[in-house]
Amino acid sequence: MLEQIIYKNTIHDWIISLVIIASGILLNKGIVLLNKYVIQKVTARTKNRLDDILFKMLESPVLLGITLFTIWIAAKRLDLGAPVESMIAKSFRVLTVVNITWFVARLVKALIEEYLAPKAEQADFKRLDIHLMSIIRRTALGVIWALGIVTALTNAGLNVGALITGLGIGGLAFALAAQDTIKNIFGGFTIFTDRPFRIGDQIKVDGFNGFVEEIGIRSTRIRTLEKRIVTIPNYKIVEASVENISNEPMHLVAMKLRLNYKTDPAKMNEAIVILKDIALKLDGVDSTTVTVGFTEFTEFAMIISFSYFIKKEADIMVTTNLVNSEILVAFNKADLQFAFPTQTVYLEKEIGNEVIN
Repeated sequence: MLEQIIYKNTIHDWIISLVIIASGILLNKGIVLLNKYVIQKVTARTKNRLDDILFKMLESPVLLGITLFTIWIAAKRLDLGAPVESMIAKSFRVLTVVNITWFVARLVKALIEEYLAPKAEQADFKRLDIHLMSIIRRTALGVIWALGIVTALTNAGLNVGALITGLGIGGLAFALAAQDTIKNIFGGFTIFTDRPFRIGDQIKVDGFNGFVEEIGIRSTRIRTLEKRIVTIPNYKIVEASVENISNEPMHLVAMKLRLNYKTDPAKMNEAIVILKDIALKLDGVDSTTVTVGFTEFTEFAMIISFSYFIKKEADIMVTTNLVNSEILVAFNKADLQFAFPTQTVYLEKEIGNEVIN
């Protein structure tokens, strides 16, 4: 009975091929158990994480490789006809390359997450580096899979050179139709490398003032002070002048105080002294940067220019409020009056030959 022919092969040959495939499945089960109860326990005792990552990433590709190898051995000993055997041989070569590429991609991804990502977490530009790690990971995996696919197609007997030439002509046409998209992608890489700002920074760009919420490959999202989301293409940010407000060492506050013309020189000097004392006594103000002086005569007021810098660690709104409140209290106490737009009108009336003003 075992010598009976079924599809050009005896039953005996079919049984042996099935036993080979079943042996591969049993071998896979044994490798899984060995890795779980022996290898993982041994590698867990070592201080180096590299061996843990290597065996963890290697398990699935090895199991798939054993399965492919046993199927190939089982099929090779059978007479399946030249077309089927050629297809099986090409499929085995292609799937073997794909399996190796899969292992390399898994290993590289694990190494990036294990060694590079923690360093990015500790960097000064932490949140921006998280996005940069994503770009590095995707780029590395893309290159690995591209090389793997090209190798697999070559093993399958395809003319990769002609295929790439055809893709190059099509890619040129696509590039011409997608110039803005390509400009945005290069702009995104420029932002990641130059780092003019990071996520969470307050910036002014293209007429918008807000906080950076997301830096993508194509665009950057900013939440404005009105709490609205603005999406700006990356190439516009690269070409524009970006003002990073969050990166300023201190915040400048400049004001002009208008006193009326009834203020005498003594009162004017008193006002200047009051302003200096207020700026010097507040902790949030940098005392070395205070400038105050009587600078202008205008149509309806005399101008005192007053400027100071708020320290980096101080709250801008709170410090500004304190300074202005102190000025209001001190000026009222000193009877220093602020000016407002006024106009004096002179009337003349002629009575007889006498003019009365």
